[in-house]
Amino acid sequence: MDQSILHSNAWILTIIMIVVASWIFYRYFSPKTWREWAGAGAVQAFIIALYAEMYGFPLTIYLLVRFSGLDREVISANLWSTLLGVGEAGMMLSMIVGYGLLLLGIGLFAKGWHELYTARKENRLATEGLYQFVRHPQYTGLFLGLFGEGIVHWPTMFSVALFPIIVVIYTMLAYREEKQVLTEFGDQYQQYKERTPMFFPKVSDFRRLVTLLQHENKS
Repeated sequence: MDQSILHSNAWILTIIMIVVASWIFYRYFSPKTWREWAGAGAVQAFIIALYAEMYGFPLTIYLLVRFSGLDREVISANLWSTLLGVGEAGMMLSMIVGYGLLLLGIGLFAKGWHELYTARKENRLATEGLYQFVRHPQYTGLFLGLFGEGIVHWPTMFSVALFPIIVVIYTMLAYREEKQVLTEFGDQYQQYKERTPMFFPKVSDFRRLVTLLQHENKS
């Protein structure tokens, strides 16, 4: 490989981004059981692999160029930019869309955490706010954030491979949590479960959800 790969070898920035992203994740998730720690470990690996390739060494692009005969005049560390041959414009587009999903995911994650914390403090079932649309808004936010940053914005072979594994882990964790909540709240939770989707809201509820989020941003 004769060409140098743009946007790489910024290891100080790599470390900063890994620390910041990890702090935000553990700040709101706070794993306790070994299953939660297993999920957190997968997310941590996703974060490290993602930012190590984003700002450090672009392993995915290197392997594509080295072994797949990828031939481009300008090779960027961004996979979409390189594969589509659109250079900086492609990287900017994927960054805007990816960061939009990431920020939305972080917002849902934080708001869901706060609503659940408040409900537990008041010893009641969380069915208001985001919980009127989905049963696990924190996980919805996690999935959206990771998809936006690791698939749309800056896909790597590790982020693409780890993302479905993370979804499976947290889906299983959600089912286990629901069994515990069902034991505690009984028919109240069963009725809530029957009318409320698990991760993604009904299409008919999207307008109300957008209205709620807009109201939250203004307040």
